[in-house]
Amino acid sequence: MALLGSPTRTVFLDTPPTAPNALPVLSFFTGGGFLDLGFETVGFNIAWSNEYNVRFADLHDYAYTKWRQATNPQAKAAKISSTKSITHLHPRDIIEQAFGGRNSRPDIYGVIGGPPCTDFSVGGLQAGSAGFAGRLTGVYVKKLLDLNPAFFVLENVPSLVRHAKHKEYFDKKTKLLAAHYHLYERVLQAMEFGVPQDRERLFVVGIKKGIRANCKAIPFEWPAMPRFANAKSLDWPRENAFKADIAIPTGLPNELMVHHALGGDGGVEHLPNGKEWFTPYSKKFGRVPEGRVSTKSFKRLHRFRYSPTAWYGNNEVHLHPTKARRISVREALRLQSIPDSYVLPEEAPLCAKFKIICNGVPMKLAEKVAASVKSHLVKIGCIQ
Repeated sequence: MALLGSPTRTVFLDTPPTAPNALPVLSFFTGGGFLDLGFETVGFNIAWSNEYNVRFADLHDYAYTKWRQATNPQAKAAKISSTKSITHLHPRDIIEQAFGGRNSRPDIYGVIGGPPCTDFSVGGLQAGSAGFAGRLTGVYVKKLLDLNPAFFVLENVPSLVRHAKHKEYFDKKTKLLAAHYHLYERVLQAMEFGVPQDRERLFVVGIKKGIRANCKAIPFEWPAMPRFANAKSLDWPRENAFKADIAIPTGLPNELMVHHALGGDGGVEHLPNGKEWFTPYSKKFGRVPEGRVSTKSFKRLHRFRYSPTAWYGNNEVHLHPTKARRISVREALRLQSIPDSYVLPEEAPLCAKFKIICNGVPMKLAEKVAASVKSHLVKIGCIQ
């Protein structure tokens, strides 16, 4: 996917989905499929997916199909394979659903997933492994050991390794994986890969030891970020009065500005999901200064700055920089670097749409991780 166009009108283009015979991947905690989008774009095949929330599964099927068929009307419709809880999924059933049985399972396949992070996140409940969501990370690790894929990706929040209590739990779980996998861990900043949002995510990549007799053992190379390294430390603008007439700053990357992502002066209200926002009732929508994001609520984005982390709850969606309303579903999708062909159903509840958006991995970041995994598998001689 690429960002093209002038500052006044941005067009999000798609990369055609991968061929159905590409390297298969099983997806857990699929949600809207943002991590899957990245893997499919670089040449993997999502062979099986799991989402316990039935409403999210319906949103996924509709939007993911729209994305696939935008470039190929004959592309296979997306369908969540199982809506059972991961705790009730037997590995044998997963393999049966994905490949048609144990004897049909390929030598090389992967597993990807981001267990719910609310119990580990800084702004979450901090219940850690004792919380319901926190326990699911351990369940995911158990499923990885049971399925024994050639490679896997675990995605979560950085506090899982930065918070002493959470790290103790995380280290115990990864120690189990380290007996069977070469593990590579890195916290990546989405903004440094062209996403107009301050969003750090933890990624753990596992490559099975002795994956094949002739496979080489070489270090894993995480994606490079030559254009936007240390972008957060640039001299970004602070606050200004709402609807003030200000010029686009020089020396700052347009691609990381909210103004650019939201379609510039022309906006994106003409696009699908472009006019879907929570009805603004409070007079505060017209009073909050542009760029004021230090408050707990009513955070207003700045046109010429990146967005804070897109984490929405209880209707607390970021305010539009220059309009007296919150941002729309399409605008939120764009801040997650999701292409315009990914269209959520109009009739679905707004709360569900914003929740599925903020739960996802920015697609540009997912693509980079997926490309690194694929490149590594080629370099060690496991795939061509």
